[in-house]
Amino acid sequence: MGERRCRYCEKTFQPSKYQPQQTVCSESVCQKRRRTEYRQQKLKTDEEYRQVCRDSSRKWRSENPDYWKRYREKHPEAVAQNREKQQGRDGKQRLLDLANNTSVSGKVFVIEALPRRRGPGKESCKQQPAGAFSAVAG
Repeated sequence: MGERRCRYCEKTFQPSKYQPQQTVCSESVCQKRRRTEYRQQKLKTDEEYRQVCRDSSRKWRSENPDYWKRYREKHPEAVAQNREKQQGRDGKQRLLDLANNTSVSGKVFVIEALPRRRGPGKESCKQQPAGAFSAVAG
């Protein structure tokens, strides 16, 4: 068997004699990525697998109801960071709501176009009073 290139890291590797169709090297990063992609694809295409995953999560949460409470007590820095990020997400949502519903109060950014500069037109210079441009722009 010849060497192959890993589809993730592009390094050459020798495929396993037990898995001749192997396309990913044995590096832990590449294997993790392979498993992640497989799981995502399986979740998209297999309804039974998706249901089993949902049931497994529900079962674990029912057996560990106070997990998040304990986690937040042990990790106050994560709580503070999450609070800051949530405030940012809330602000973005308020702006989106404002864009879709003008009756909602929130931050409003007013962007005005600059007045167009008026250069000499078709009229001759003799017809324009002195300082007309500065009066328009000011």
